Amino acid sequence: MFPWGHYTRQVLEDLDLTAALDNVVSNEGDVKGVLGKVALGEGDAGFVYITDAAVSEEDVTVIELPEGSQPPIEYQIAIVSASENQDAAQAFVDTVPGPEGQEALEAAGFTIP
Repeated sequence: MFPWGHYTRQVLEDLDLTAALDNVVSNEGDVKGVLGKVALGEGDAGFVYITDAAVSEEDVTVIELPEGSQPPIEYQIAIVSASENQDAAQAFVDTVPGPEGQEALEAAGFTIP
């Protein structure tokens, strides 16, 4: 199962709404597929990341989940050991947790812990 499918099921469980899973008509291969189906009217609703929903706000209604209803989502950052650009990769890794990186992530719709 894809990560967002796992997150969706966890949210529905946390909200005691697992009966909604009886109405699932398709499981898309990626979040953009879910968003596309809903935006085109081929699906009534779907769970997507807010950063993905932001690009289609004119075509969908965004409903934020109640605070505390979603599992923590963590992203990892690493440098590929075989990278030919170790210095540039390290500079990027060093930038992300700093003020400039955090500002860029917030501007893209990510919530900063």
